[in-house]
Amino acid sequence: MRNFLLGAVALMAMTGAAMADDLIGDWRTAPDDNGNTGIIRVTQCGQSLCGTLIEAFDPSGATMQSPNVGRQIIWETNPTGEPGEYRGMLYAPDRDRDYRSRLQLSGNALSVSGCVMGGAICREGGSWQRAN
Repeated sequence: MRNFLLGAVALMAMTGAAMADDLIGDWRTAPDDNGNTGIIRVTQCGQSLCGTLIEAFDPSGATMQSPNVGRQIIWETNPTGEPGEYRGMLYAPDRDRDYRSRLQLSGNALSVSGCVMGGAICREGGSWQRAN
């Protein structure tokens, strides 16, 4: 019985890790209010997922300098248990604001949205595309 329980716990832990792995990788953001995009690298950060801006692009697609390169854009993000859905926190550089995020993964597309003030003000962040 003890071996069965240990096996069940291990299986649940692996299932949670597999769900989180779907989001891990590089993502090209949708254009922000200024037309800029970026590459966000999502990795495991302790028990949650986080994402860091690793490269920024101007509206023409050229690499640009940004004080936000190296900044954590996604943090405290975890799968909700619903297929492809994650919740956490998201920073929007174009508005210099943190949002409670909802990320919905569908294949190589990630629908991004976020809210502030307990959901009173929400924003669609568009569809991010897998970059790797």
